[in-house]
Amino acid sequence: MSTPIDGIDTPVASQDNGIWGSDAIASMLRLLDIPYLALNPGSSFRGLHDSLVNHLGNQDPQMLLCLHEEHAVALAHGYAKVTERPMGVVLHSNVGLMHGTMAIYNAWCDRVPMLILGATGPVDAAERRPWIDWLHTAKDQAAMIRPYIKWDDQPVSVPAALEALVRANNITRAAPAAPTYVCLDVSMQERRLEQMPELPDPKRFALPSPGIPAAQDIKAAATLLRNAERPMLLIGRVSRSTRDWARRVALAEALNASVLTDIKVGAAFPTDHRLHCAKPGHFLDEAGAKRIADADVILALDWVDLAGTLKQGGCSAATKIINVQLDHQLHNGWSMDHQALPPADLHFSSDPNAALHLLADELGVGPGSEPADLTALPAFDLPGESRELDIVSLAAAMGTVLRDEVVSLVRLPLGWAGESWHFRHPLDYLGTDGGAGIGSGPGMVAGAALALSGSGRLPVAVLGDGDTMMGVSAFWTAAHYKLPFLAIVANNRSFYNDEIHQERVARTRDRPVENKWIGQRIGDPDIDIAAIASAQGLVGIGPISTTAELVDAIKKGVEAARGGASVLIDARVKPGYNPAMAAGMTREGSGKVGS
Repeated sequence: MSTPIDGIDTPVASQDNGIWGSDAIASMLRLLDIPYLALNPGSSFRGLHDSLVNHLGNQDPQMLLCLHEEHAVALAHGYAKVTERPMGVVLHSNVGLMHGTMAIYNAWCDRVPMLILGATGPVDAAERRPWIDWLHTAKDQAAMIRPYIKWDDQPVSVPAALEALVRANNITRAAPAAPTYVCLDVSMQERRLEQMPELPDPKRFALPSPGIPAAQDIKAAATLLRNAERPMLLIGRVSRSTRDWARRVALAEALNASVLTDIKVGAAFPTDHRLHCAKPGHFLDEAGAKRIADADVILALDWVDLAGTLKQGGCSAATKIINVQLDHQLHNGWSMDHQALPPADLHFSSDPNAALHLLADELGVGPGSEPADLTALPAFDLPGESRELDIVSLAAAMGTVLRDEVVSLVRLPLGWAGESWHFRHPLDYLGTDGGAGIGSGPGMVAGAALALSGSGRLPVAVLGDGDTMMGVSAFWTAAHYKLPFLAIVANNRSFYNDEIHQERVARTRDRPVENKWIGQRIGDPDIDIAAIASAQGLVGIGPISTTAELVDAIKKGVEAARGGASVLIDARVKPGYNPAMAAGMTREGSGKVGS
């Protein structure tokens, strides 16, 4: 059972009040071990809402009230990134589903499990109220999201709905994970039943075992790796398990293989390890590209955009590629999130974590040593004098205060210096949103903080100001449910990534670069983000603009978060990233990447 977070004892309905279709659905969700349901209320699931409150009472799943459907999905996304388990989301009819679509696409691209429940006005037109029920009824509601969910159903009876929930739960949890969607007819929810139907026993519907490669393919891959002179591991979407982490490190050490990880996904290998050859980034740096060009055998464990990475790195046609992933099972013709088609001399249609252990066994590699809950290692030193904040000095100021804290970096902005912090545990860093959009950060921070509650880890996020403002009301949910975290907004008061694009276009066309800010800057008036946070019940600090102020603010923020508060710091930063400045601030002995 999940930890109660509302603190409200709700009386449970007696049998005298009858049994309704939605009572059976709520009971099935509890059996499926769905701990929470994030939702924004809607009349299309009023029956289910009543059942969750008055039929289940204080039992799981617990409802989490959100102020926008996109935040509800983002919250479930953040929860899944920590736990690798699905949360439930309930979206009101077609209008709520339309609000949630961007966040659903993020969850799809990030390959996380999520059970989404939709609802529709009465499918039977004779039962619809005038006007509103017609607006909130769609003939094929899931058509709006079918290209970026794994499976959907719109059952019309209670028994069919129970089976659909079991199937959706199993499908979303099975690798490769992705959201599933079940749409519940309001009339079916509000149908009175003679008795509670027999609920399917989830134990009788086991998840499929992870797919594993054929024995001869494992032997062939092991032979390639054993005989390689310059092997390389590209470690992408892998598990949060410390056991799997230890085996990856042991395999790399046994092979003396170069290793790359990707900042688009969660921490997968200690980045201060001697074999980790370049900073994790959204794109390759020079050091990473050089190692790819030099490798003779590359083992890719569900690497995001393998073809693009090999191309950018100048990979030789003679290099042998072992690609381990199940992602092709989700590829379709609507979205290009599958990226370009990568070459592969061996392609294991397998869960990368299962294949890892089979390869290690074949090569005689031991289990390795699981990491303790170490502190993430800041790699930048903060200069003695206070200075104006930029993304590099912000990271250094964070490290000054947080170097002895056990933190999980929940989100980092696009311009983050990948070499500024080292990750030494699978929960040190959780990755990005998957879809490379904007607005998901606050909701995902709340979801990760929910999942990390009681773990001893402090959730820390560095968010952009545009991302924050698009999703800012998600912070109310965090404050309402007393979810502790520390969020720092790297506030450059601009959609700065697009300023860079405008500068590039202007230079190409020999036009004034000085105009790049027009239609991009967020100013006149400036937005007081800390005040917006405070107005929702958070501890809001700022605005601040120097490293000394940020150090003091983070100290106050950590103390407040340790006391159970949700904390947001508005840190005004200069836009852009200066690699030379970053290189000058690297701490001696920090395990400098790319060396």
